[in-house]
Formats: sequence, structure tokens, C-alpha cells
Amino acid sequence: MTTKSRTLSIKQRGLTNFESIMWIFTRLSALAMYALILFGMIGALVMGAREQMNFADVMRWAFMPNVTHVQSTEVPDLNPWSNPFWKLTASALLLVAVAHGVHGLVVIADDYITSEGGRKFVRLLSIIMMASMSLMGLYIIWTS
Repeated sequence: MTTKSRTLSIKQRGLTNFESIMWIFTRLSALAMYALILFGMIGALVMGAREQMNFADVMRWAFMPNVTHVQSTEVPDLNPWSNPFWKLTASALLLVAVAHGVHGLVVIADDYITSEGGRKFVRLLSIIMMASMSLMGLYIIWTS
């Protein structure tokens, strides 16, 4: 008696389908968020935050490197904190986090919504929400 294998070959799995790509995106976007947060924290410490900020302020800067997060601290010179490099870093963190979070919401909604029309509605609503939140966040980052 021969036992049939329950696993699929790579060709049968179709590793280039949309679900596989989104699975990889979820993992890579989480790693990107960790890297950007660590980068922001190291950047704050290098720019002298250890003498001028408490730990909560350093963490606030790490999660959103925006100059408004150091205005309320004892940092005497805000110029190094307000350059376009940190705005780009904050923008990248915002976009990666919003895309990662909205994708997670869509995956959870797909588990609970049984109708195809409901799934399409939730996906459309998620895309609209992702675009509007991203645009509002980018506006705040670049105008503050």
C-alpha cells in the first residue's frame, strides 16, 4: 500500500501568486518597521538625546522621528532634527506601518466575512482608509 504525500510541490503551490507575495510582504514590512525604529533610536542617541531627553522622549522619536517630538524637550538646537532626511525616515515608517496594518485588517476580515461582495467592500474601504491616512500623515510630517 502506497501512501500519497500530503504536501504540494513548489510548482503546484504557485509561490508567485498574490497570497504568497502578500505573505512575504507582511514579514518584510515587519522587519522594515523594526529596522526603521532601531535606526531612529540610534540616530536620536547619536545626536545627543541621552543628555537632553528622557527615555520616553527618545522612544517617541524612535517611533516617529519628527521634529515636533523634540521641541518640548531640552534640546537647544532643532536644526539637526528637522532636516529632510528625518522626514524621509518618518515617511517611510508611516507608509510601511500603514500598509502592514491595513493588510492585517484585510486578512482578518477575509476570515470572518463569507460573502464575496462583503470582502470586496471591506477591501475597497481598506484601500480608501490606507490612502487617506497615509496622505494625512505625510502632510503632517512634511508641514510640521
